[in-house]
This record gives sequence, structure tokens and C-alpha cells, in this order.
Amino acid sequence: MVDRPEKKELKERLTPLQYEVVCESGTEQPFQNEYWDNHEPGIYVDIVSGKPLFSSTDKFDSGSGWPSFMRPIDGDEIVEHGDSSYGMRRTEVRSSSADSHLGHLFPDGPAPTGLRYCINSAALRFIPVERLEDEGYGEFLALFEGEPSDGN
Repeated sequence: MVDRPEKKELKERLTPLQYEVVCESGTEQPFQNEYWDNHEPGIYVDIVSGKPLFSSTDKFDSGSGWPSFMRPIDGDEIVEHGDSSYGMRRTEVRSSSADSHLGHLFPDGPAPTGLRYCINSAALRFIPVERLEDEGYGEFLALFEGEPSDGN
């Protein structure tokens, strides 16, 4: 079920880039975005709904300049659509809770999934592992048990 605030509210709450990405299916610049080179452990949530989307434990350097993940935390939070914009055939990914445009899915990721979720930083908010409990995401601490402290 989509529970997205009105566009007017989102325009007031989000930065212009965040609004362009999540509401107008925009794309931020590669290598010039907040999380493309983030190696800290934690989770990435939808900037609109706050729903958990991706974990640093599934993040990898794809060389694309955008944060890339091999899988979502919960596949039910991701919706896939065909996208033929710009003369390309791609799979767009959106959040199911807020219908936020997140980025695109490609079949060229690493094992074990072979998938690359190429996601705009502007669609995400990062919550470091040490803040998970305080911000109401304590249930995701288990993702980081036994993980190195420097993240991905």
C-alpha cells in the first residue's frame, strides 16, 4: 500500500534534488552523491517513508558512481517496473510504501545474487549501525553480528 505524502508537503520537506529524484524519477550525478563511497556499517532507508531498503552488508563498489547493492533487506519494499526512457531498456525500482523512485536494477552484480540495485543517494537516508536502536531500527542490528566494523 502506497502511503506517500502530498507533493506539496514533499517539496517543503525534501531538498530540490531529493524531490527531483523520488517524485520526478530524476537521477543524480555519479561520483558526486552522498553515499556512493560510504563504507560505514548501517542501513539505508527510503527518504520519504523511512522504511528500511538496503544494508551496508549487501553494498558493493560497482564502479558506477552510485550506491550499489546486491539485494534489498525486504523484497516486499521494492517494486520493479519496465523503463524504456532515454532509448534504454532497464528495470526501474521504486519503494512500495511511498512510491519513491530509487534507481534501477541490472543483472550484472556479484554472486550470490548476480543483481545490482543501482540507487540514487538522494532517495535514501543512511542510519549508522550505532544509531539503529535509537532511531527505532534495532531489529536490524542482527544484520551486523560478526561483521567487520568498517562496513562496506
